[in-house]
Amino acid sequence: MEWTCRVVDLAEYADEAVDVQAGAFGLADEEIAVRQRIMRRHATFAGVRSLGAFDTGGRLVGFGYGYPNLTDQWWSLVIEPHLARAGHRAWLEESFVVGELHVLPRWQGHGIGRTLITLLCRGQDRSHILLSAIDEPTPARRLYHGLGFRDLARPVLFPGNDRPYAVMGAILPFT
Repeated sequence: MEWTCRVVDLAEYADEAVDVQAGAFGLADEEIAVRQRIMRRHATFAGVRSLGAFDTGGRLVGFGYGYPNLTDQWWSLVIEPHLARAGHRAWLEESFVVGELHVLPRWQGHGIGRTLITLLCRGQDRSHILLSAIDEPTPARRLYHGLGFRDLARPVLFPGNDRPYAVMGAILPFT
């Protein structure tokens, strides 16, 4: 399966990106519009980076984006007490956050996720990277562990979601 990766405008690709996320993550219809709004808001953050992986026909098959952590934003406010309890509160400072990283199931296992996260984090002026992932033995968690991520806090329950998550972190640059 052939694909290419390039920088994309997050606001411009929000609808397509959420379609990929829905296919990879199993989003319900009512959550799709919420995720599109969140993505468009994240597109306005200073330092946001977004990448898309495209098949030979130009269809988005994977995407990822991130931004320098903002300690006053919802995600940071939710995870902060969990990180503090685990002795990792300092990770919120000087970190780059992977907001989303998803690959359509049919395209998983072809190096797209690894390429996206590696390119997102390349050249960062931040010393750490943070993300949250469903706290289950998924291919995504295996990918993150393989890149040097470790679990910093788990289980973390986000408001409105019953699935437990793990907050994971790695030192940049990846080795």
